[in-house]
Amino acid sequence: MTQNRARTVFLLAHTGRPAAIRSAELVVKGLLRAGIGVRVLEAEACDLPLPDEVELVGEATPQCLDGCELLIVLGGDGTLLRGAEFARASGVPMLGVNLGRVGFLAEAERDDLDKVVDRVVSRAYEVEERMTVDVVVHRNGDIVHTDWALNEAAVQKAGAEKLLEVVLEIDGRPVTGFGCDGIVLSTPTGSTAYAFSAGGPVVWPEVEALLMVPISAHALFAKPLVTSPDSVLAVEVLPHIPPGVLWCDGRRTVELPPGARVEVRRGAVPVRLARLHHASFTDRLVAKFALPVSGWRGAPH
Repeated sequence: MTQNRARTVFLLAHTGRPAAIRSAELVVKGLLRAGIGVRVLEAEACDLPLPDEVELVGEATPQCLDGCELLIVLGGDGTLLRGAEFARASGVPMLGVNLGRVGFLAEAERDDLDKVVDRVVSRAYEVEERMTVDVVVHRNGDIVHTDWALNEAAVQKAGAEKLLEVVLEIDGRPVTGFGCDGIVLSTPTGSTAYAFSAGGPVVWPEVEALLMVPISAHALFAKPLVTSPDSVLAVEVLPHIPPGVLWCDGRRTVELPPGARVEVRRGAVPVRLARLHHASFTDRLVAKFALPVSGWRGAPH
């Protein structure tokens, strides 16, 4: 076949997993057989059984995806979030294959690899945009750090011995203050990640909103809050306590000195996800958490 040779797919894999190595080999062979080029990071190539036709790139920058129509990611949640960094910076859609446990960001499971290759070859996929958040850290009126997240920005205590003392703010107005282990500032996509573990609500991805979820707060009013997507959420770390820490998607971290202020707002740049299925999020939720639905008869017709 020659009609697809102008097409290139970037492959990102968790090479520390034997399942990822086997999956990568299957995907690469299937794409090359269809005449689609494959590009891989040089640092990962030494752990993968790759044919000579695979293109290798040295630096892990957004530019390494130039000319690629798709980013295929093989791995668990951590690898998928790493892929999301590439996808956001490059604008290339990400198609995740789950090799971990839950994998809400993934579109396929390891048993679906043949179907994944077929869908990519025939371009039988759709692209949707997922909301992100932009994160700004202030100290004494100055911006000291900027970041972003697809799932969540989490303000947490740095050590186990003391609580984090914070005041929460929404749209320029104070809401409440308390001692806690932390605060999760989440997107709808992140509602099934850290925010879920902290007791927050599950929010369907097509709902545009921001979530503020306390972690083990010592207060009578410490409920999860759901706001407009245009709201600005802020967490102020009180000045008399030990430093806290900011985690973005559990991957990027920075220390929060006493008196720091963390602001979160809707991100200017979304992450684009490739979708193979039209299944509802409800079905995905039931499947991922193995929820008991036996006995359901459906609405009467």
